[in-house]
Amino acid sequence: MSLSALSMALYSAIPQGIIWGIMALGVYLSFRLLNIADMSCEGTFASGAAISAILMVNHGFNPYLTLIFSILIGFIGGMITGIMHTKFKIPAILAGILTQLGLYSINLHIMGASNVPLLRIDTVFNTFAALTGLDNTTSTIIVGLGFAMIVVALIYAFFGTEIGSAIRATGCNPSMAKAQGIDTDNMIIIGLGLSNALIALSGALVSQSQGYADVKIGQGAIVIGLAAIIIGEVLLSAVFKRGNFVAKFSFVFLGSIFYRIIVSLVLQMGLNTDDLKLFSAILVMIALATPAYLEHQRTRSAYNASLKGDHHA
Repeated sequence: MSLSALSMALYSAIPQGIIWGIMALGVYLSFRLLNIADMSCEGTFASGAAISAILMVNHGFNPYLTLIFSILIGFIGGMITGIMHTKFKIPAILAGILTQLGLYSINLHIMGASNVPLLRIDTVFNTFAALTGLDNTTSTIIVGLGFAMIVVALIYAFFGTEIGSAIRATGCNPSMAKAQGIDTDNMIIIGLGLSNALIALSGALVSQSQGYADVKIGQGAIVIGLAAIIIGEVLLSAVFKRGNFVAKFSFVFLGSIFYRIIVSLVLQMGLNTDDLKLFSAILVMIALATPAYLEHQRTRSAYNASLKGDHHA
């Protein structure tokens, strides 16, 4: 493997990390702010890709306009999961799986096939490349960063509002939130809707970047999102003891980029693509287990130090 080939592979991983980072941020909202492992993300990710692709291919929609419809279908999918969980008392994980299964068939109906190519179709990326004369990778990085900054700014502003604060309170302490008169059911529904809206937006951008939409494009999204979150949190803790909202959101994107770079590296080293999901699962398992292990080691060290102090006393 030549150095130039490795450099190109790593450089190509950056734009995908940025675009998938929007999906990771959506997973962050449900996983960290609401304490819900939302499995519907794989379905809404594909829904965002499906609706964007079919509107461009069959109806000639502006690629930017299709993103609005992707956001809407993602929000509806998240709300359905929230309604099943809060109103029908279905466990959150099961509600997400049911939504994901239902969306698989819906996505097939939307696209009319399992795969929709975007050949000779104007996307948000190739139109920018044609306008600026930049190569596709650089254009994708610039456009992706633009969307990332807009998303982070809007989410930061939203969670400073009364509804945003109520969603955060619901995820932090539902009992206390109810005592303060907050309708926690509605906050969960809105929160899951917002989470999946971002995930569907990412799905639409990924499909436009890759040049096709596929009904299975969202497979493994939850693992990728968790990997990006955990890696981002590790990087954040290494730089800041406690980061504010903007820092946390920004490091989710950084975690997504690092994840893509790691995947690119192991593929360049000869990892079979069939083993990529196994590698991702192991990576997430290690990332999730490491903080608990380090905390255990710190507690054990402190306990041993106290025993030595008592002995010397």
